Amino acid sequence: MVNWSNYRWTFLVILPVFLIAFSSKKEHQQKKWGFFGHQRINRIATFTLPQEMFGFYKEHIEFITEHAVDPDKRRYAVDGEAQRHYIDIDHYVKAGEDPFELMPRRWDDAIAKFTEDTLQAYGIVPWHIEVMKFRLQRAFESQNVDLILKYSADIGHYVGDAHVPLHTTENYNGQMTNQKGIHGLWESRLVEINDENYDYFIGKSNYIDDMRSFIWESVKASHLAVDSVLQIERDLTAEMDSDMKYSFERRGNVTARVYSYEFSQAYHKRMNGMVERRLRSAILAVGSIWYTAWVDAGQPDLNKLQNTPPSDALIEDMKSIDEMYHSGVHKGRICD
Repeated sequence: MVNWSNYRWTFLVILPVFLIAFSSKKEHQQKKWGFFGHQRINRIATFTLPQEMFGFYKEHIEFITEHAVDPDKRRYAVDGEAQRHYIDIDHYVKAGEDPFELMPRRWDDAIAKFTEDTLQAYGIVPWHIEVMKFRLQRAFESQNVDLILKYSADIGHYVGDAHVPLHTTENYNGQMTNQKGIHGLWESRLVEINDENYDYFIGKSNYIDDMRSFIWESVKASHLAVDSVLQIERDLTAEMDSDMKYSFERRGNVTARVYSYEFSQAYHKRMNGMVERRLRSAILAVGSIWYTAWVDAGQPDLNKLQNTPPSDALIEDMKSIDEMYHSGVHKGRICD
């Protein structure tokens, strides 16, 4: 496939420079998995790619980074978008049953067993990632710069969501266990105050022989962490004084109630690196899916596509999505 010998040194030398440049923007961004985290995933995934792909992705790294959040923005504009971000896999089982044994991995088989309406109601992220991989592969085959950029950015988002434990359960925001707000704590607050301490030297992307199994195993790894995510928060809440759990911070012109720094860091410490592990796994998964789509497309020469900016039509489409997002009227599930 590719020769990685020179690539590793390129990664080790260039990555710190881009991380410094990216970090300099933090004061102007809301740092969370939902925005900052997704952008971080896409940006660093670029550095897992071989040299044959790296030049093209490096040229467009700002686009791929910025538009990592477009799928979240489309929740405010497109019916049917929200369910692409999660799967409530525990909805399908009774106590003691393994949802990953009961749920067919093939879309048509899952429809036959549970109906498409049910699948859409409880989330379709693993199937949608598989669809997006094939769309990116077709974009590489046709050498369509707009679609390569759009689908690459989107894949990064959906894969990132699949690596968040609370995106795999009906109790996605602790609303069923009197833990409302835990989604934002795990996905946003912990990344916000700890990302600078995470190790982002991930290594190289890998070719994925069985894409469907790879995606489902990623979702399964996320789901296996759900009990710990919930139980550790319950234990910590019971141990700490109630007035220590929350604090107030100034965010722009707004004073917001947030999980206190002390509570958040105690929670983060007890999870023993879980957030960082899921973040690192997501980054490598994104790069590997991009790489696999390119290989399966016949490894087209991306150097020929360099110096080709996104079209005006694509930029206008992105602007319209952004305007709908700022309208504040969302469609489907939104977790605060």
